[in-house]
Amino acid sequence: MSTTESKTTSETVLTSVNPATGETIATHPIADPEAVAAAVATARTAAATWGALSYPERKRYLLRWSSRLVAVSDELCDLIHAENGKPREDAFLELMLVLEHIAWAAKNAEKVLKTRKVSPGATMANFGASIEYRPLGVVGVIGPWNYPIYTPNGSIAYALAAGNTVVYKPSEYSTSIGNFMAKTFAEANPELPAGVFITVNGYGATGAALVTSGVDKVAFTGSPGTGKRIMAAAADSLTPVLLECGGKDAVIVAADADIKAAADAVAYGATMNSGQTCAGVERVYVDRSIRDQFVAEVKKVLSNVHPGSDAKAAYGPMTMPSQIDVVRRHIDSALKNGGTAVMGGLDSIKGPYIEPVVLLDVEETSEAVTDETFGPTVTIRSVDGIDEAVRLANNSKYFLGSAVFSRKHGVEIARRLRAGATSVNSVLGFAAISALPFGGRRESGIGRIHGAPGLLEFADPHSIAVQRFAIPGMALLSYKRTESTMKLLRRIVPLIHGRHK
Repeated sequence: MSTTESKTTSETVLTSVNPATGETIATHPIADPEAVAAAVATARTAAATWGALSYPERKRYLLRWSSRLVAVSDELCDLIHAENGKPREDAFLELMLVLEHIAWAAKNAEKVLKTRKVSPGATMANFGASIEYRPLGVVGVIGPWNYPIYTPNGSIAYALAAGNTVVYKPSEYSTSIGNFMAKTFAEANPELPAGVFITVNGYGATGAALVTSGVDKVAFTGSPGTGKRIMAAAADSLTPVLLECGGKDAVIVAADADIKAAADAVAYGATMNSGQTCAGVERVYVDRSIRDQFVAEVKKVLSNVHPGSDAKAAYGPMTMPSQIDVVRRHIDSALKNGGTAVMGGLDSIKGPYIEPVVLLDVEETSEAVTDETFGPTVTIRSVDGIDEAVRLANNSKYFLGSAVFSRKHGVEIARRLRAGATSVNSVLGFAAISALPFGGRRESGIGRIHGAPGLLEFADPHSIAVQRFAIPGMALLSYKRTESTMKLLRRIVPLIHGRHK
C-alpha cells in the first residue's frame, strides 16, 4: 500500500473530501494521544463483557451487524462512492465480501478456537493435555483507504469473533466510512456496552498513539515503510503486530492458457479500483508463442474501460492525490528502461483520473516492475517457458498474491510461486474465499487475516497439563526420581526414538 499524506484544515479537525470533486463530505475531530488512551480504556472495560460471552452469543451479535449493514447498504455504498471514489457497484461487491467474512468468522470461531485435547506423548502418559484459546483483550486496527470496509474487516470481524474488542483508526481518506461501520455495529447491538467496536480518527500521529496505547495487538494495512515504523514502535512494549503491506503481484500466462479468459482477467485485475489493489495485477509474464494474441486481447478489453464518477465508469478517480505522482514516475521509468506503451502512457493521466496503461517488455530493474505502482497500469513481458516465468515472478521483494493461467498445469505452476496466495485461471479468487488465509511475507508483511489462521491471530493459546495420577518411581519432574528410573529410561528411549532409518 502507499503512504498517505495529510489533508487537514487544522490541528484538531480532519476534513474528508470527495476525491473526484474536492467537495467536503464531513469533518471529524482528531483524536490526540489522550483521546486514544480514553478509547482504549473504554474498549478495555467492554472487553470484560464481550470476552466473557459464549461463541454462540458473539455469533448472534455479529450476524445482527451483518443484517444491519444489509439494511443500510444503499447509504453505505453511496458513502463509499463519495469518499473513496469507486463505482457504487464495486462498493456493493466490497460489502458483499465483508458480509461473507463476518459470517465465516462468526460461524467458525468456536470450531477453530474451542478447547482441544492433545496427546501428552509416551513419557508423559500420566498427564492430560489441552489447549485453550483466550481473547487477547483489545486489538488496535489501522486501516487503509483503497478497500475501506473489506480490508480492515479482515482484522475487525475476526478479532471480534475471537472475543476481543476493537479500536479502529480508519484512513484519513475513508474516515466517514470507518465511523459508519462502527456506528452500524452499535445500532445493531444497543444492549452491548460502549467500546466493543469503536473508532479514533486522525492522521499518522493518531495511529502512532494507538500503537503505543497499551493495546494487546496491532493490525495494520498500509505501506511497508509505515509498517516497519509501527513494528519498531510496538517493539518497545513487545506488542505483537499483524502487517499487510502490499504487493507487486505477478501473473503467469502459460502457452496452453485460454488466452481470452486470461486477458479478460488481467485487464480487470490491473485496473479495477483504479489499480489501487494490494493484490491486483501489476506484472504479467506470458509465453512468447502467444504474446501478441494475448496483448491484443488485453487491449481489446481495456478499449472499453474508462474511469469516471458517472454510472458508466468502470472505475473511479485516484483516491489519494499523491499516488498520481507515483504512477507518473513509474510510467516514465518504464519508458526509459526499454518498455513500450502499447496502450496509453503519460498522457493517460488526466487530473484525478488515469486511463488504462499497458507497458510491454519493460526492464526488470525498472521501478514499474520492482515497486508497487498502485495505479491502473500493467507490465507485460515475453518469456521463453514456465521456468523463466517462475524465476521472474519470484524475483521480487513482495510476496503477496499471484495468478496462473494454464489449462493443464495451473496448480503445478502455482506451487512453484513464493506468494502467500495464488489463483489459478482467475485473479483474486483467494481474497473472496473466507476460509483461505490472506497475507504475505518480506515487504508484503507479517501474519494472516481470514480463515482459521485469521482467527488464531487474535487468540492467546493457553496450554494446560494436568497430572492425572502419579507413577511410582517415575517422578520425572522431581528430585525424587530414582537412579533405577533413569536406567529404565535409557533402555526405553532407544526403543521409542532410536530405530528410525
